[in-house]
Amino acid sequence: MPFVKDFEPVSLRDTNLFEPIKIGNTLLPHRVVMAPLTRMRATHPGNVPNKEWAAVYYGQRAQRPGTMIITEGTFISPQAGGYDNVPGIWSDEQVAEWKNIFRAIHDCRSYAWVQLWSLGWASFPDVLARDGLRYDCASDTVHINATLQEKANEVNNPEHSLTKDDIKQYVKDYIHTAKNSIAAGADGVEIHSANGYLLNQFLDPHSNKRTDEYGGTIENRARFTLEVVDALIEAIGPERVGLRLSPYGTFNSMSGGAEPDIVAQYAYVLGELEKRAKAGNRLAFVHLVEPRVTNPLLDEGEGEYYEGTNDFAYSIWKGPIIRAGNYSLHPEVVREQVKDPRTLIGYGRFFISNPDLVSRLEEGLPLNKYDRSTFYTMSAEGYTDYPTYNEAVELGWDKN
Repeated sequence: MPFVKDFEPVSLRDTNLFEPIKIGNTLLPHRVVMAPLTRMRATHPGNVPNKEWAAVYYGQRAQRPGTMIITEGTFISPQAGGYDNVPGIWSDEQVAEWKNIFRAIHDCRSYAWVQLWSLGWASFPDVLARDGLRYDCASDTVHINATLQEKANEVNNPEHSLTKDDIKQYVKDYIHTAKNSIAAGADGVEIHSANGYLLNQFLDPHSNKRTDEYGGTIENRARFTLEVVDALIEAIGPERVGLRLSPYGTFNSMSGGAEPDIVAQYAYVLGELEKRAKAGNRLAFVHLVEPRVTNPLLDEGEGEYYEGTNDFAYSIWKGPIIRAGNYSLHPEVVREQVKDPRTLIGYGRFFISNPDLVSRLEEGLPLNKYDRSTFYTMSAEGYTDYPTYNEAVELGWDKN
């Protein structure tokens, strides 16, 4: 696998990317964050993190001391899942393996944050039906797409609009797995309320057609996400909690910039977080997916939304902000955005292919290409076999 062609790397050593910043209880020596990356290597049945490869994989990417690692999306319960090879953190067996992963990260003197994930209508209704589970969503009067709607009908597992009791159970599951994460050694958790998954489905007016207190208005659509935030503040402390949002995302049938009130929706959420902060409960960070990437399945540069920006968040939320979305190949954008002293940058796909990415960004070294075909395969290939820069040079990649 050669280096990326037609890309001129630039050293970011002299920027704020390599200035320290406090996130929760941790003082980071730099602001390069490993974004959450679904890898589909957990074992089935049980959604157990891969005992052979996962700790190695995370340890490789934590090799630069002080790196903030946000784990792949991790299910909070069987009902929140529906993909066989995604890890969970609700069971003792899962927690035992996460302890090994967190130990590998901490042995490098880096930091681990678990992304807590609930799929909702993005799940596979047939997998849920096989396991005797509901196909959950915000509103059963709309559907993610015709394919999954047809599959749900085929297996007699139609979309189920969450009841208030269902919502309460989800909140309990978030609490349980947040506590499990901290007990296992994680430094904190990130609530996944982005990219068209369950909490995002409640935020978005396209997927949320409810008429109760969880729908119909900006305030009501934000209620579920904020209930989870409040529950985790109480359970593990605000300094151990972050929240991910994707205001302009269209993945999993979200509205994105086509919705006139979308900025107002997210501005309200951020305002509520800032209210909590002023009352003594400031979250560790807010993590924003940039309009540079509206759909993570598209290649870099595809699907970018040009008519909006996440800059509005800074005037509302006064805490740290992680910005993620096609930054590896655009160091000139990073250089400008980290001028704000509260900004960190999340890197995704190129953290997969460059286990020493932090050092490459600092030194301005070439980047390994990634192989998209191995992103989700059950193998060590494309997972733990990417070389560091020095190893790549020994392999002769610099001569390709």
